[in-house]
Amino acid sequence: MPLARRARGSRLAGSRVASTSLPRATAHSLRGAGRGALSSSHAQRLTRRRHSSEQIPPRPELQTDFRSGKWLQESAGGDAGDSQQAPRAGMGSKHRICSREEVVIPCASDSDSGSVDLQLSNLEDIKKGPSSLELTVLDSDISDIFGLPKESLTDSFRHLTHQGPLGETTVEKLIESIQEFFNGELKSELEKLTFLRSLSSLSRTLPYDETTESFIHSHIADIVHILNMLVEEEPLHSLFSPVRQEVFVTITDLSYQDVHLLFGSEDRVDLFSLITKSIITLPSVKTLTQLQEVMPSGSYNSECLYRQTFQAFCEMLQSLVVKDPHLENLDTILKHIDPWVQSVKDHERERATISMAQVLKCLSRHLNLKLPLQFQRLGHLVALMALLCGDPLKELAKEAAEGTHYLLHITLRLKYITQDKKNHQSLRRAMKKCQELLDLYSIKQFYSCPFKIAQVFEVFLNSNELCQFVMTILDGLKNLKHPYTQQSAGELLITLVKNAESRFEKVPEIMGVICAQLSLISHPRVRQQVITTVSLFLSRPKYTDIVINHLLCHPVPYDRCLAELWRTLEVELPSTTWILWRLLRKLQKCHNVPTQEKMAYVAVAATDALYEVFVGNRLRAATFRLFPQLLMTLLVQIHHSIGLTMSDVAIPSGLYTEQEMPSKVATITPLCFAIQATKALLFRTLCWQEFHIMEKNKGWTLLAGKDCHLQGVSLLANALLEKNRLLAHKVMYLLVPLLNRGNDKHKLTSAGFFVELLQSPVARRLPSIYSIVRLTDWLQHGNNLFRILALRGLHYLVKHQKMREDIKKLLPNILDLLCETDEKIVLLAIQILLQLVRTIDVTTLTAMMRTLFSLFDDVRPDVQHFSMTLFGAAIKSVKYTDKKRVENQVLDSLIPLLLYSQDENDAVAKTSRRVLTICTQFLKWRLPHEVYYKGPWYSNPSEVGTICKFFGKKLTGKVDILAQTMMFSRNAKLPIRRAAVLCIGLFSKYMDHSELKIKGIDWIEDDLKDLLNDPEPSLRIVASQALFRVQKVGAEPDPRQTFCRLWKLMGCLPT
Repeated sequence: MPLARRARGSRLAGSRVASTSLPRATAHSLRGAGRGALSSSHAQRLTRRRHSSEQIPPRPELQTDFRSGKWLQESAGGDAGDSQQAPRAGMGSKHRICSREEVVIPCASDSDSGSVDLQLSNLEDIKKGPSSLELTVLDSDISDIFGLPKESLTDSFRHLTHQGPLGETTVEKLIESIQEFFNGELKSELEKLTFLRSLSSLSRTLPYDETTESFIHSHIADIVHILNMLVEEEPLHSLFSPVRQEVFVTITDLSYQDVHLLFGSEDRVDLFSLITKSIITLPSVKTLTQLQEVMPSGSYNSECLYRQTFQAFCEMLQSLVVKDPHLENLDTILKHIDPWVQSVKDHERERATISMAQVLKCLSRHLNLKLPLQFQRLGHLVALMALLCGDPLKELAKEAAEGTHYLLHITLRLKYITQDKKNHQSLRRAMKKCQELLDLYSIKQFYSCPFKIAQVFEVFLNSNELCQFVMTILDGLKNLKHPYTQQSAGELLITLVKNAESRFEKVPEIMGVICAQLSLISHPRVRQQVITTVSLFLSRPKYTDIVINHLLCHPVPYDRCLAELWRTLEVELPSTTWILWRLLRKLQKCHNVPTQEKMAYVAVAATDALYEVFVGNRLRAATFRLFPQLLMTLLVQIHHSIGLTMSDVAIPSGLYTEQEMPSKVATITPLCFAIQATKALLFRTLCWQEFHIMEKNKGWTLLAGKDCHLQGVSLLANALLEKNRLLAHKVMYLLVPLLNRGNDKHKLTSAGFFVELLQSPVARRLPSIYSIVRLTDWLQHGNNLFRILALRGLHYLVKHQKMREDIKKLLPNILDLLCETDEKIVLLAIQILLQLVRTIDVTTLTAMMRTLFSLFDDVRPDVQHFSMTLFGAAIKSVKYTDKKRVENQVLDSLIPLLLYSQDENDAVAKTSRRVLTICTQFLKWRLPHEVYYKGPWYSNPSEVGTICKFFGKKLTGKVDILAQTMMFSRNAKLPIRRAAVLCIGLFSKYMDHSELKIKGIDWIEDDLKDLLNDPEPSLRIVASQALFRVQKVGAEPDPRQTFCRLWKLMGCLPT
């Protein structure tokens, strides 16, 4: 036997030496053991007596229980208490087991519930022992810090009645007796009790007897097995035997001798779990009493037996932590008590709470911490005790409050020993803050206002423990059936998050629990408290992105709970802009990357989140402040979403179930989220008139169209500029630096909105580098849409006189655009030239008129119309000195303009007549009024004859009228072809016949004959009439030949 093993004899001299080191409990702790059974004013002391029983007859001598009957001495009673104990030891079994006057109250004293006194100066009194890892606090310091009396183990022993060591013969008989039980079966209650008491008595000899030590340590597995069997044989729903009590006492005795039957192997852990369940799950005291009345079972008093059994259980737990320097036993106890502390049954929760409170009280009395500490669940334990302090059962709440009081003492010592030596000042600040809070609160306020526990403990909890606290509170919310307790949990959450600020680390895990359990919280106020907790995390810049990222990783559209969360965010005004900005940035970042095959899911989720925020309107001030950014980002998102379905979105795996995915793809699209968010934004920012304009002009349909998206953007921009110039100008200044950022869709939408805002007079204040230079770059862009936007912008800017000179430098580029195939580009170029035509030099003007003339027969009506309009404007702008240089072009344009006056398009016909008038005025001709006849020419041949006669005479020798007119006989438009053929016949009538014959008419006849086969009857008729006139002209004799013949004839006559 090692000497170290034998040396323990000096520590324990009696059968229950270690157990008596536990201080007494306060009177009110008794009420927790069986609430309602005893009056709160009746401070009875329940003293456990184990050596005899009413139902157990006297034992044989060999099985005598050698333990002393004196278990606990009254520390508060002094000598009077001691003098009363000796007679009680000899009392009958009835009084020893079931006395109603004496019940054990574990670990308390009448002074234990005093207020906490925290002295900063005590930190300076802490002395270091020989080991750098072991810190010892003077006994006087503990009482100074928390007002708790420190009772050392050696002091406790002084109250014991020491007995001499058992003799060798007695030890051998005990071992033989126990050995027999190992080999046999314990059937009767007498055998069970005898075995347990013998084992307990034998444990007394462990400090000095090698045989006992060897025997017990070699049979631990057998002992655990038998104890497990004994507990299993006890009925779960009744208590008629002291066997349970004796099991607890035996484990306690062995624990004080450092023989732990509940720690280590799997069978020991199972035994711990079993005995915990066996006592906690017993029916309530009231039920046990009623059960005894229905099923009488001997002379045992069920209420008394229950109290003694429960007290034995509490003492057993306390024995495990009396010598627990690394707190590993506390950690194990918490794991086994934890489920019962959260039980929905009041009596189970009450027993677990009392047990845990007594463990904490005992541990605080005998705290002697050493590194490394194995207890890593401080935050979880604090949260559990805080929840219990808000329990609707008043007595339970009081017990929890007292336990929390002692837990604070443990926490301080734990934090001191684990503190970083370099961080000494941090602990001092924490203690100072704690002291300030404790000056305001008393112990009673712990259970009346449980959220104050969070304020007090928060200063000591590290980031991991803070997370444990929050997770425990959240996990408990789903099981709490009492509204009051739920509200307490909500207040605890808010208080802790407010005070801890930015000291959390596992925020994603916290958010995950909140989102998972939000739907399980039915109480509206508690739901709002949980949402406020999320809001607090969002308000901390350190956690904003983390929380947003987690919230965006949920299926869209958001369910009722997440939608409620976004809509009811409770954020202080300074933080609203920051939160909304960060959410907006999540969406903007998706637009800055090159266009990918699939849209990022974050883009869709962020859009839906913005919609919910707008609907809730809790971030209204931030919405107004960020309106330009929000509007443009959502418009860009609309552009990206056009034509996409949810199958085109990169949805994270596992987000939707296989059953949900087909329905989501079929019913929702990214575009619908973007459109509804934009609508909500306009409504919430009071842009009602703009909303109406969009709705009235089908703007939302335009925005959602692939080919007309920019039209929708332009419509909204113009509506904003018309109805709310201030917001429009804010958007314009926002877009100035952003136009060249992002991908092509981002740039296009931004450019489309920006260009429309250039109509504002404010646009002339923009530096040219942000206006004209940028538009010039877009003119060279390979994408026609950018070129169109550039021309539109130039069209708006050219109205500002100061900008015209810069735009005139772009005339060569603009003139080149007249030959583009894109109609919009040509029309916009013409619009710009119309603004600049009076300032163009004659050379450029001549080139422009030549190009415009080629567009007269363009198949695009608008191009025809505006090219004629610009042509007329160009003629008007020609200076007198330059008229000769453009006269030929004017003459060449007369016949085409005349023919196009018969165009089927009224606008083209009207413009051609107007420009024709301008041309004749330029030539100083006076048109016959028949030109302005709006009816078809074939219905009034005489007027057409007048027109043709006028132009035939005026253009003879200047323009090849017939050739030019004949070209239009092949025009695609029937009215033009018909008018051209009609004019050919009339021109041939009024032209100089000699000139016509010189040029020949065969080619004219051939073309007219081809037209006789045209499918249009009216054209065939007009062609036949024209052919007749031409042939008639051809059949007429040459006037010169007729004159010669007449001359000869006259010469032959006699004079």
